[in-house]
Amino acid sequence: MGLLSWLGINKPRDAPSLPDIRDNVRDSGNLFVFGMTHSGERVDERTAMQIVTVYACVRLLSNTIAGLPLHLYRYTGAGEDKERATDHPLYKILYRQPNPEMSSFSFWEALMCHLLLWGNAYAQIVRDGKNEILGLYPLLPENMEIDRDPKSGDLFYTYHAYTDEKPGEHDKDIIFQRDEILHIPGLGFNGLVGFSPIAMMKNALGAAMAVERYGSAFFKNGAQPAGVLEHPGVLKNPEKIRENWTRVYGGSRNAHRIAVLEEGMQYKPISLPPEDSQFLSTREFDVEEICRMFQVPPHLVQDLKRSTFNNIEHQGIAFVQYSLMPWIIRIEKGIIKDLLLEEEQDVYFPKFNVDGLMRGDYQSRMNAYAIGVGNGFMSPNDVRRLENMDLIPHDLGGDDYYLNGSYNKLQDAGAAYDLDEPEQTDTEEQDEPDEESTDDRFLRKRRRKKVRNGGM
Repeated sequence: MGLLSWLGINKPRDAPSLPDIRDNVRDSGNLFVFGMTHSGERVDERTAMQIVTVYACVRLLSNTIAGLPLHLYRYTGAGEDKERATDHPLYKILYRQPNPEMSSFSFWEALMCHLLLWGNAYAQIVRDGKNEILGLYPLLPENMEIDRDPKSGDLFYTYHAYTDEKPGEHDKDIIFQRDEILHIPGLGFNGLVGFSPIAMMKNALGAAMAVERYGSAFFKNGAQPAGVLEHPGVLKNPEKIRENWTRVYGGSRNAHRIAVLEEGMQYKPISLPPEDSQFLSTREFDVEEICRMFQVPPHLVQDLKRSTFNNIEHQGIAFVQYSLMPWIIRIEKGIIKDLLLEEEQDVYFPKFNVDGLMRGDYQSRMNAYAIGVGNGFMSPNDVRRLENMDLIPHDLGGDDYYLNGSYNKLQDAGAAYDLDEPEQTDTEEQDEPDEESTDDRFLRKRRRKKVRNGGM
């Protein structure tokens, strides 16, 4: 960990001298171990990334969340009013640059990759003397262990780091206290440590790797099923004949090459063709199975068999709601828990902006904006901000809110008309201007009666 020494902060410390430290928080992650699967393939986080669909799902989720703007807000006044806390030291770290070596995109992409493969994401918190955060540095989950001090009950983290600070020293355990680590756990049994999705799904991934290996061997052998060479006599050196056959007719480049057999030798295939073994169907099922594992719609990894122009937009919105939002909430809650001081947690909060992912087609957006402006909960500038347009000056009404004046409360329906107007007495009728004839008074009363009857 030359980085820690370079920073001069958070130097490695010795582990607490406790004789009976128990690994009572690591069972969540270690119940499902790696190793050989039922298919005979060996699966771990790195070999799983060699499966195309796993790589596509991890890249999609990591890039999407890393590309979302992440801002720090503070509550202002009463209610839910908020504003960006640009003056807080954590704002720049979350939004722009967590450390001098990484952009915010690279940092959150790495942490999401760790979450999806290992089920946990860790980052070292570097603070100054005022307890303000100076930077965040990602740590590999496979090198991290979590233990609990049985006396105090506090968690501490043991990081098995590679270091070359001293000659002949290759590995060293670095102890971090709870306030020195940003830990975002995935799905787990105890809520403290997430288990690895790859370890949980190792048999399904092993089957996918076996199918891919079978396909590679199939094309390596010239896209022809394996078989036997029969000779009517006794061969003195069968190994040489097999090697010559493989050299001349093996491999995809030699597919469909015409073979010349001598001395009555015959070639007879003995394996089933790929279509009989449902090779292609198995590969398609593996794509669906892995997408189900990461909760990713297949069309987002280029599997468009069940996607149409009518449902593709709704599938994209469902992807945000059911695939991204759980991860986003985990990250936001982890930031509040580990990066904000206790007295700040009721004032500040982080928020990913997913509005861009929820946008529909142009016509749907314009209809929604018209409803928002017409009902008074959006201003013209609110719309223009969402569409990345220049704002209308304030003196021209860009920040004003409008409301359709024809809306009334249900209890005030008909209040514009005085339906209970008392009948005029004879004296009042005598006081009316002489120019209003009897016919005029009749028409006025008829209109009043029509209004009273709802226009009928």
